[in-house]
Amino acid sequence: MREQVSRRGFLGASAAGAAGLVILRDSRSATAAAANEKLNIAGIGVGGQGGGVLNAVAGGNNVVALCDVDAARGEGNFKKYTSAKQYKDFRKMLDEMHAQIDAVVVGTPDHTHAVAAIAAMKLGKHVFCEKPLTRTVYESHLMRVTAAKHKVATQMGNQGSASEGLRRAVELAWGGFCGDMTECHLWLANGDGPRERPKDTPPVPPTLDWDLWLGPAPVRPYHPCYVPGSWRTWRDFGSGGGGDMGCHSINMAVRALRLDLLWDPDPADKPEKPPIIRIEGQASEIHPETYPRNIKAVFDFPARGNRPALKVHWYNGGLKPPKEALRGYTMTQWGCLVGGPKAALLSTCPWNTNVFLLPQEQFKDYKGTEPRIPRSQGGHHAEWVRAIRGGEKAFSNFDIGAPTNEIVQLVHVATLAGKPIEYDPQACKIVNDPSLNPLLHREYRAGWTL
Repeated sequence: MREQVSRRGFLGASAAGAAGLVILRDSRSATAAAANEKLNIAGIGVGGQGGGVLNAVAGGNNVVALCDVDAARGEGNFKKYTSAKQYKDFRKMLDEMHAQIDAVVVGTPDHTHAVAAIAAMKLGKHVFCEKPLTRTVYESHLMRVTAAKHKVATQMGNQGSASEGLRRAVELAWGGFCGDMTECHLWLANGDGPRERPKDTPPVPPTLDWDLWLGPAPVRPYHPCYVPGSWRTWRDFGSGGGGDMGCHSINMAVRALRLDLLWDPDPADKPEKPPIIRIEGQASEIHPETYPRNIKAVFDFPARGNRPALKVHWYNGGLKPPKEALRGYTMTQWGCLVGGPKAALLSTCPWNTNVFLLPQEQFKDYKGTEPRIPRSQGGHHAEWVRAIRGGEKAFSNFDIGAPTNEIVQLVHVATLAGKPIEYDPQACKIVNDPSLNPLLHREYRAGWTL
């Protein structure tokens, strides 16, 4: 597979079909819709990526409500779904139409993911939420807890989860192909860099409700450097380059190494004491407004059942692992590598849609084994719809999507802490210095709650 994959090319390939889901737990939704029943779906943030997701799940269903704070941004889907009621404020939409809504797609900027998705789940609505799942660690924790409490079908939008390549890598890892895996490197090409808040205050476009766009974030004047597409690098709104691609690129490692068991251990392997994750982060600079140019972080993950403790090395903004980690493979722009004494598995695509066995020379004639993980038809979005209708959990449901996102957000926490932190994933607390716990979340402005 090509190492450089366009977003459009990837989405087209994934929709064409090599999708599947792993059955890890008995997981049918207690509020599942009938198998052939049309769903009533609402969209929150229906331009751009959110609009694309809405269109992907709308086929054969009813789109009954659309919410976007920018009438111009949402115009395409407002015109497409003319029978859907239109809103600017999702709180009003849920208040007025909750009895008519089965499921909600959340495609807003990161800082409003949690407030929208949790409000919907508390009303028993199934939720598809774009990646990164949330902007803060605590928001992600609460997304997982709320989904479990209300027994709703969920899916995070890291679409590579539906690929054959990722599933094949996970099969090999789980089958002991590499031996005991104690090594992981993740490197992302994109970074950020210091930016000062603009001093000029141009007028707010007439189609945009700026106060609603800010949502729970602190008030600041409107500027086109934030909207529609540049909000991600600003700490108040996004998660930087690492947040943009981290939930995609670390996906294979989280699954292959079963890091999710630290959040929700198998009852047979549940440790007597809470597992503790140690994280140390270094940033090129710390700026109060924006994310660093590059970051290096090291996670020490404890054992998970019979799986040994391991280190995960994170690099972004152009930093790379030592070349010997690639076992003779040429260094790449993007990478996710998991390995043990026998072999390593490497993806060089940000969505983990491919996999190479390393050292390549050793495995050039390897034909593989029979698939062990079930595949399914339809792709990432279809999995969520099937789960709502009583099927198995979607592959990137919040049980695994939330831990994946917590790992990504903990990178930023570690760079701000100024010291190594020790994190209890089940309690969502920093245990070696409780004074750092405010870094896991932030205070919302009045009128916004989880």
